[in-house]
Amino acid sequence: MAVSKGQNGAQVAQNNLEIFSGWAAAQSHDDFIQIINRGKLNRRDIAAACGFGTSVFSQNKNVRAALKKLEDRLRADGVLPPIAVKATDKESKQYDNSSRKIAKLASHNGNLERENIELKAKVKLLEAKLERFCELNETLAEMGFMQR
Repeated sequence: MAVSKGQNGAQVAQNNLEIFSGWAAAQSHDDFIQIINRGKLNRRDIAAACGFGTSVFSQNKNVRAALKKLEDRLRADGVLPPIAVKATDKESKQYDNSSRKIAKLASHNGNLERENIELKAKVKLLEAKLERFCELNETLAEMGFMQR
């Protein structure tokens, strides 16, 4: 909401607080459920309903406090989900960047094992062919037919 002629910033802030308080009082639990986004009330929807910008929630400390109080009350009533407690630094799991490396190496290892099995099968096939031709070569040598 733009500053009207004859109103200073404090008066606009007070006016926005009154508009927000009136809007919040007029809403039911079902109305609040409709505007929940990520466990909080959707600021854009509230601002549109009240007729001011979303910047009011960050710039007007009274509106910000009233919104927090409203959300706390709605959490107590079970309309909003409870706030998730963040783990402390000691409890949080450290990111293990070696797990990606290990997965890549495991994949590479599987590929190498598959290739090794294929090559062993090929070697056995070629050894069998070589054995057949060695016997043929010996037979020809015994008969006196040597290839040059």
